[in-house]
Amino acid sequence: MATLTFLGAAGTVTGSRYVLEAGGERLMIDCGTFEGSKELRLRNWSPLPVDAGSIHWLVLTHAHLDHTGYIPRFIKEGFRGEIYSTGGTLDLAHLLLPDSGHLQEEDAAFANRKGFSRHTPALPLYTYDDAVASLQRFRAVDESKQVELSEHFSFRYFRVGHILGARCILVEIREDGAVRRVLFSGDVGREQQLVIRPPAIPELDGDYVMLCESTYGDRLHPSDDYRARLANLVETTAARGGSLVIPAFAVGRTQELLYVFRELIDSNRLRRMPIHVDSPMAIDCTDIYRRHREDHNLEMEQLEAQGVRPFAPQGVHFDRSVAESKSLNDARRPMIIISASGMATGGRVLHHLARCLPDARNTILFEGFQAPGTRGQAIQSGVHAIKIHGEMVPVRAHVESMENFSGHADYGEMLRWLGKFPHAPRKVWLVHGEPSGAQSLRQKIAAQLGWDADVAQYLQKVTL
Repeated sequence: MATLTFLGAAGTVTGSRYVLEAGGERLMIDCGTFEGSKELRLRNWSPLPVDAGSIHWLVLTHAHLDHTGYIPRFIKEGFRGEIYSTGGTLDLAHLLLPDSGHLQEEDAAFANRKGFSRHTPALPLYTYDDAVASLQRFRAVDESKQVELSEHFSFRYFRVGHILGARCILVEIREDGAVRRVLFSGDVGREQQLVIRPPAIPELDGDYVMLCESTYGDRLHPSDDYRARLANLVETTAARGGSLVIPAFAVGRTQELLYVFRELIDSNRLRRMPIHVDSPMAIDCTDIYRRHREDHNLEMEQLEAQGVRPFAPQGVHFDRSVAESKSLNDARRPMIIISASGMATGGRVLHHLARCLPDARNTILFEGFQAPGTRGQAIQSGVHAIKIHGEMVPVRAHVESMENFSGHADYGEMLRWLGKFPHAPRKVWLVHGEPSGAQSLRQKIAAQLGWDADVAQYLQKVTL
């Protein structure tokens, strides 16, 4: 009998990993890293509960590291198959994975220099070279067709919003004359996004089981005028003589922020001031967003037809070099700094936080979900000091949050998307959510749609 095993993103948001087994073959969906608490992060260092060498194929929903970031380690553990993705995901992975390896090497080297790691020496989960080598296994698929992997497995992609290249995956399993279908939602985007087309409705024919994300299963996104609020945050911070620091995901969030800042400045709702994108990866991702127009929504298409540069507000500086990044430490006038990572778990943004958090003139703006256990979540929750690079940094800066930029559908948008499906799934497994969010969405799906829904558990194995 065909089986499904939940190796990640079950009971938590990150670490997306699922294994389907049928006819003696194994197919893995996503291969992400865990983020958040120490207990979760330690899972990244543990061998997969399933032998990596026994898995024949890996299919990806999208490029975010909690869906792809374990791939180089996965290969080191023995995976020898091919990795399938959309073209957009492939291009983004060429940036994200090497950058992840580079940052892990940098963090390990810094820990060794400062002596704050409990391990001697501190080692990266994988290296830059490991990540570059892993990209040789990627294959971009023709999304207009069903991809046949073997006599037992095939799959088809459907647009799901969220970020460039993101798709849900409908897997068809054939065994002993029976056909089973499993739909993996991946991360579902908003109904209306600034740049990306909204989620489509998968073409579902016959019985199927669904794995559905629940990141915002207990929350609705704010309906306020976030453009006005963002402009006000910039102006009030500048009036104090401070800077606005935005820890932002390099993929998706940075591009949307640049899009909105361009709108505000062009419409004279925000005065022009220096905007620094201090993340080489975010800069390269922005270039990829410009090139991959297949996912652009109607408004983006119209802007491009008019010759507008959607991601280039007046006053923007793209800081690639370390010297350019360090020069921001000497700046004495108000500015906006957009830097990765979005949950303040690593990257250049940590240096800006270490400098700006102790100064009450500055503002730190979190504009997306902060997973429990992350540095971003701790700052957001109101701690008086936070450890950065082995030292306690006082938190005196203003700390603000905006959920409007989230790339995840809230529970209202999820229910409306699911309600458009042609017929109900036989079973829904809630994944990619904290326990409270997943349980809340389970109850809403049962009450409003009448579907049989349950919350997936880590390492749970079910028969399909």
